[in-house]
Amino acid sequence: MSLVFPGLYAIMDASLIKTSEMAFAEMLAECGVELVQIRNKKASSRDLHQISARLSTFFKRQGVRLIVNDRPDLALLADAGGVHVGQNDVDVEVAREVCGSDRWVGISTHSLEQVRRANATSADYIAIGPIFPTSTKEDLEPVLGVECIRAARRLTSKPLVAIGGMTLDRVPEVFQAGADCIALARGLICVTDPRRRTQEFVQVTSESRRETL
Repeated sequence: MSLVFPGLYAIMDASLIKTSEMAFAEMLAECGVELVQIRNKKASSRDLHQISARLSTFFKRQGVRLIVNDRPDLALLADAGGVHVGQNDVDVEVAREVCGSDRWVGISTHSLEQVRRANATSADYIAIGPIFPTSTKEDLEPVLGVECIRAARRLTSKPLVAIGGMTLDRVPEVFQAGADCIALARGLICVTDPRRRTQEFVQVTSESRRETL
């Protein structure tokens, strides 16, 4: 499947955001981010639905696609642009059945075998990582390195999203290795100036993609 896939995938991790989620969302949209995931592992289903619905309504007006982490049911109810599932979440095809064909379904992978299996599903995109060391998640998978992106690229034509430890100086080599997009949470949130850092990532991902075309 050929998707018009942006180079930057911003993850709004509620455990890291110091402002309100809506304020952070507004900043992302103003900086030109086109793909955003809402991740809140501790929220109740009711609270996650409410914030997802508000974000979905806002982002649609801005031309931004919202992805809900883990919950295809809430992605549907909030009229979001898709859902992202992990290896321990519901199966891709179950998520697809719930969300339908109009919403994106993405899946996290942490090995080439998982990429191979994901490629055989109806997933719209495959996230792979951690590519570099990261402290965002508590249960860390082994660091894969850039070479794993090259190997994964040979296994699938689906968009590849590289995640884990992304920094501005690492972006060019990640795209050169075959990634279509980079995803990050802490790198946009846990910095002195999130707005400036987001603008920098938007620029460097755009430049890196052009150079690999």
